[in-house]
Amino acid sequence: MKRVIQFSRGYKAAAIASAALIALGLAGFFAKGFNLGVDFQAGINQTVQLAYPALEVTYAGKGNAVLTLTEEKATIVFSGAEVEARTVDIDYKSSTSLGSVAQALAAIPEISASLAGGAGAELPSALLVPTFQGETMLGTAPVLMHRAPSGEAERFASIDKVRAAIAGLGSVSVQAVNPAELQRYLIRAEDDGSAADFSKAEPERIRAALETAFGAGRVVVMKTDYVGARYSETLTRQSAVLFILTILVILAYATIRFGFQYGFGAVLATVHDALIMICFIVWTRMEFTTSSIAALLTILGYSINDTIVQFDRVREDRKLRPTDKFVDVLNGALTETLGRTVITTLCTMITVLAIFFFTTGSLKDFALALFVGMVSGTYSTIYIASAFVLWWDDRKQSRGARAQAAQAAELAAAKAAAKAPKKA
Repeated sequence: MKRVIQFSRGYKAAAIASAALIALGLAGFFAKGFNLGVDFQAGINQTVQLAYPALEVTYAGKGNAVLTLTEEKATIVFSGAEVEARTVDIDYKSSTSLGSVAQALAAIPEISASLAGGAGAELPSALLVPTFQGETMLGTAPVLMHRAPSGEAERFASIDKVRAAIAGLGSVSVQAVNPAELQRYLIRAEDDGSAADFSKAEPERIRAALETAFGAGRVVVMKTDYVGARYSETLTRQSAVLFILTILVILAYATIRFGFQYGFGAVLATVHDALIMICFIVWTRMEFTTSSIAALLTILGYSINDTIVQFDRVREDRKLRPTDKFVDVLNGALTETLGRTVITTLCTMITVLAIFFFTTGSLKDFALALFVGMVSGTYSTIYIASAFVLWWDDRKQSRGARAQAAQAAELAAAKAAAKAPKKA
């Protein structure tokens, strides 16, 4: 017969340890609060790439000429009342070098193009930086096209240097965007409400600080997003409502399927996992973003799935062993499902660890939060949800025993009164 692990012997110690961790997390939350990302506070997200000027392009014709760069080609769209509407594409597969791209641009009527900043004509055109910020209007004033470093020797920026460059701008954080050789960074600046024109002025301040540190013409603003105070407040409120609704749905589902004691045990375990993750996020000062909310909700689903599987086995074993003590049935069911739990968790952890080691930024934080939540979810199913179900059953049995004892005492008193001799 397979050896049954006596999980129930560790319930009291597990309850004390969990209570201590949760208390520590709550203390940290009230003392420090979350390290909120810009999703939950007013501010800007600005993606910049530090690059070399590669080409200078001008347009001296009538109408409008709009330049767009992607990772595969350069496109110029001509439009206006006085010109023929047309689109010209320069594919990097055919124009493989910066020199050939410049020649292809210069071959277009009214367009002038030349190498800039000492860029070598033989450098590959694939180094050109896409215009993610949007379309660029060409005119008589030169427009710069930029290129990424061609190798390690040309790299001139790092995340530490970028942080140092913008250190004087207040509450600003920096994250590197992979691959590192592109010198691309996500800069987040918090809006404290003191500047009326923050959404316009702050991006320019960031650009000016970077150009002071790395040189004029070397900063490419790829994307700028502004999050207003009203949006951040709405997102915070909706996240709280979403969490509460998730807990209520879990309670309703588990109660309908197994009974209230199981339903409440499942909710207790999921709330425990949420609080453990909050404790981890608070004390590690991990940035709390929408990715953190996604990780939290993912773990709630993962935890309840594991809990339901184990509760289902408990219910089946209780029907098969109606005369056994519930604690023995519970330990036996948890032992039977332990192998499934370990294998499932380890397989999922392999994927999560791959995400953690091979990504950066918010995705790396997401994977780390998932890993912690998976460990907590496996632990809480055995030592929190099941412990509550056992406590509830023991309490129910104790009440039943007291009720039977009271009934027996009343019956004995009645029999004694009936046998007592009556007075004449």
